[in-house]
Amino acid sequence: MPAPLQFATSTPLLLLIDMQLAVDHPCWGPRNNPQAERVCAGLLAAWRERGLPLIHIRHDSVEPDSTYRPGQPGHAFKPEAAPRPGETVIGKQTNSAFIGTELESLLRGNGWLELVVVGVSTSNSVEATARMAGNLGFSAWLAEDGCFAFDKTDWRGRRRGADEVHAMSLANLDGEYCRVCGSADILAAIGNIAGAA
Repeated sequence: MPAPLQFATSTPLLLLIDMQLAVDHPCWGPRNNPQAERVCAGLLAAWRERGLPLIHIRHDSVEPDSTYRPGQPGHAFKPEAAPRPGETVIGKQTNSAFIGTELESLLRGNGWLELVVVGVSTSNSVEATARMAGNLGFSAWLAEDGCFAFDKTDWRGRRRGADEVHAMSLANLDGEYCRVCGSADILAAIGNIAGAA
């Protein structure tokens, strides 16, 4: 059994990626983890209650047909993960939240070297961001029940279900770029921080 999750610092940062209405459009197809929004809302509430740092990443697509394009209804945040006044929102135009944004400098400047990653989608922006976080030297944890994937056709033309796509992305990431765990482990770990304070 893996050791319980323990943060090395007292300020792990919650990074919510692309939690926008865009992903509710039927063009994305079937998804997994229908509870992901509820999980994200629970983590967000726990972070706010403890005054821990958090950043909302918003995808500002430049593709004319994207459901994430600014000016369309899908560009808005999902209500479960909507930022409150004063919370940091960083817009991005690529899959990784580190490319073309101030995310890395903001994290380093504040000494936020531990990240908890949730959001959309596991095999795209979540995976790209978690990979870069690991490569840049950040300690990252990915809540597997706080993100989700969509059905996808693989290179050989075989249709893969969302659960399979999700599981493969997690396998690619775990132990190499981040630690994959459940939201319950993360909540227990921040509870230990609060108890030790």
